[in-house]
Amino acid sequence: MGQETSSLVDENVPPETLTERSVDAVASLIKDGRAKKIVVMTGAGISTSAGIPDFRSPDTGLYANLARLDLPYPEAVFDISYFRKNPLPFYHLAHELYPGKYRPTVSHCFVRLLSDKGILLKLFTQNIDCLERAAGVPDQKIVEAHGSFARQQCIECKASYPEDLMKSSIMKREVPHCLTPQCNGLVKPDIVFFGEALPENFHINRMVPSTADLCIVMGTSLTVQPFASLPGLCAEGVPRLLINSERVGALGSRADDVLLLGDCDTGTRKLATVLGWDKELEELWRETSHTLQEDAHADAHVEVAGSEKSKDEKLEEEIVALTKEVDMSLKISEHRTAQIRAQVNDCDLRGP
Repeated sequence: MGQETSSLVDENVPPETLTERSVDAVASLIKDGRAKKIVVMTGAGISTSAGIPDFRSPDTGLYANLARLDLPYPEAVFDISYFRKNPLPFYHLAHELYPGKYRPTVSHCFVRLLSDKGILLKLFTQNIDCLERAAGVPDQKIVEAHGSFARQQCIECKASYPEDLMKSSIMKREVPHCLTPQCNGLVKPDIVFFGEALPENFHINRMVPSTADLCIVMGTSLTVQPFASLPGLCAEGVPRLLINSERVGALGSRADDVLLLGDCDTGTRKLATVLGWDKELEELWRETSHTLQEDAHADAHVEVAGSEKSKDEKLEEEIVALTKEVDMSLKISEHRTAQIRAQVNDCDLRGP
């Protein structure tokens, strides 16, 4: 199910639902009220303009820049077996990726706009960065196919772990352990590692695309299953809009497929402009700047608190070391004084 041929549709074949295969026709579908249940599917491409690298790009991808962590192979940082043996590399990476360091993009804000207008049925995302949430997309509208930093739990007893403690550990690059008595298992965010099953929420919502009246796919290579099969679940005749740097999957093979190739933010801005939503979109994006500043201030406070504690510890160590030195000096001095007195007494006893 969800599989289809990938050859481009014959240009002479007319669309079934759209008036033409164009962004304007997709916008008309939305403006006319014929698209009330829109499913959006996103990948790393909508977050790259926020400064978050994707995973597989040569030289710039995350996997290409993990040499400093001294891993046996790049993917080990997300391998559950390796995590059990050595969780620290993941927490060094998590420090770089943790929500609050990056600002949502225009593309994230466009999804928020669909939600605000009541026409977002569901957002399926491969991303773990939580930028959809930061943009204001409601939790109940999001299906994080590969998990995210939004929740965390013990990998042994599955007990949930407080968000504030997880954030503190990540900011300090420390490995948190379960708070359940007699467990003390390793804790990690609910990111799907290699060797783990996809979240139950994905399986529960997997057939939602079959009920959509419009599908928008953005910033994904559609190479990882089962996420890659989602666009194929849309019914025949349901328009599918691809906003991406290149054609992917089987998109473009149906009569009502529209390809908007290029940068995701540029594509969403173009669609918003045709819809007459451009001012609303830019306003939402401006608001995310304030949210980012607030988060950054909070994170800085955590970092500073951690640094101050470290300084206090170092000061305590210096005091202890200095005390030992003083004690040693006093002992040496006392010993030397005793020797001198003994010599003086000896002289007194022998006489001139």
